[in-house]
Amino acid sequence: MSNLDKVRVDKWLWSVRIFKSRTIATDACKSGKVKMDGNLVKASQTIQRGDMLEVRKNGFNFQYKVVDLIEKRVGAPIAQTCYEDLTPEEELNKYQEWYIGKAGVEKREKGAGRPTKRERRDIERFKKDRF
Repeated sequence: MSNLDKVRVDKWLWSVRIFKSRTIATDACKSGKVKMDGNLVKASQTIQRGDMLEVRKNGFNFQYKVVDLIEKRVGAPIAQTCYEDLTPEEELNKYQEWYIGKAGVEKREKGAGRPTKRERRDIERFKKDRF
């Protein structure tokens, strides 16, 4: 697809849509959440095809193999062809179990109005204990 030999790791993570922004990708590298072949990487470090990346994101450990190098952000279908997801099955299951039910719509009884400060705190406490 591309004829690049090397790309900055933060740029690549952003362009293949692993992180929403390049700043978030850079911060993840700086805080030690990105490893290449078991070693911590700086945001400016370059990657090549075939490199293995470990990314810790939202408490989950993802593993990716670099298949193709791109510098610009592209659509999701194209981005998915640039890496191979090698995340272990149990880690994916953990992620899916956490994600299920998160997007459910919350409803309040008709005519109940907005929750009071006390009710809101009770709701937040309940959610925190439950999830």
